[in-house]
Amino acid sequence: MRIRHSLVAVLAAATAVAGCGGNDSPDVSSTAATESVSATSAAPTTTTTTTEPVAAPAPAPVCGDDLLASLSLRQKLAQLLNVGVTGTDDALAIVQSEQIGGIFIGSWTDVSMLSNREIPAVAAQSSLPLMVTIDEEGGRVSRVGELLGEDPSARVTAQTMSVEETYAMALERGRELRELGITVDFAPDVDVTDRADDDVIGDRSYSDDPQVVVQYADAYARGLRDAGILPVLKHFPGHGSASGDSHTGAVVAPPLAQLQRIDLVPYRELVTSGVAVMIGHLDVPGLTDGRPASISPAAVRLLRDGAGYGAPPFDGVIFTDDLSGMRAITDSYGIAEAVEAALIAGVDQALWLTTDQVPEVLDRLEQSVRSGALPAAQVDDAVRTVARAKGALGC
Repeated sequence: MRIRHSLVAVLAAATAVAGCGGNDSPDVSSTAATESVSATSAAPTTTTTTTEPVAAPAPAPVCGDDLLASLSLRQKLAQLLNVGVTGTDDALAIVQSEQIGGIFIGSWTDVSMLSNREIPAVAAQSSLPLMVTIDEEGGRVSRVGELLGEDPSARVTAQTMSVEETYAMALERGRELRELGITVDFAPDVDVTDRADDDVIGDRSYSDDPQVVVQYADAYARGLRDAGILPVLKHFPGHGSASGDSHTGAVVAPPLAQLQRIDLVPYRELVTSGVAVMIGHLDVPGLTDGRPASISPAAVRLLRDGAGYGAPPFDGVIFTDDLSGMRAITDSYGIAEAVEAALIAGVDQALWLTTDQVPEVLDRLEQSVRSGALPAAQVDDAVRTVARAKGALGC
């Protein structure tokens, strides 16, 4: 099923750093330490530390009010950030200095952070479980293909494999990711399209039939969940029929009525299946009023409430797509402004590619809460949602 490389033998000899979960809402806390296709954007590199991996103690779950009372405003806001790192030193520095909620392993991240099992040393510095996120869809969107072997794209998977085989493939890849210290995978892609393989979505889509997408995406998500990885459906409310590529500029999706018939079907069917959701940078006529969905309160309400597209309410984690490397955002917003807008809109995890501006972003968010632009109660709700996904809440 996979092309294996010689390095896999070395990895197999290393000590596994995490167990496998088997419930519908995986605990994404890293017992090791802890999308967007935009992760192909270039980023600077750093020298990786030689620190020996240290297993992170699992913090005892606490009640939500007790957790919130234990955190300063800045620490609460930091839990809502997920940022790309260049390697272990970069990750250690930002976790130690700001106690951020999560780190993102991108195409530019020094692979030795994974192959040398260095994520545990990072997670050990976090007072709360650390989300470690990655783009691992298979096909052309893969961050560990050279390390662990290649998986097929979604389109090839649906054309050549059964639903049961897809589940088994995802379970295996999920276990491999968990052993590396990953806790969240920005997959499966549930966009619905028949466009050419090399289109921005293209072969990342299982099919142009929403029901086929539902069947295969559900199997992939179940495999990841059963391996202890939190799956993330993307790109809400649907990129498959949109015009443009959000990496290079503004993207306009079809009107909401058309999305309801096609693109939103996978979300309608799957949002209660123990998943998170990534919101794309899509302008939806009649819904987002010219703003990207990732920073649109109306788009977040559509997902949360569900009623606007015939779905059940969604109470899981909502991620943005990358806010710093995609021109659908960066043509109009700086990173601090974009993160603030996303959190005000109701997103739980703001994602971007570098650690450089984390202090600046947190300064702005603190000011936003104090001014009332970002309601403190909304921040608390988001922290609870994130902590629950990490397994950090006991009641």
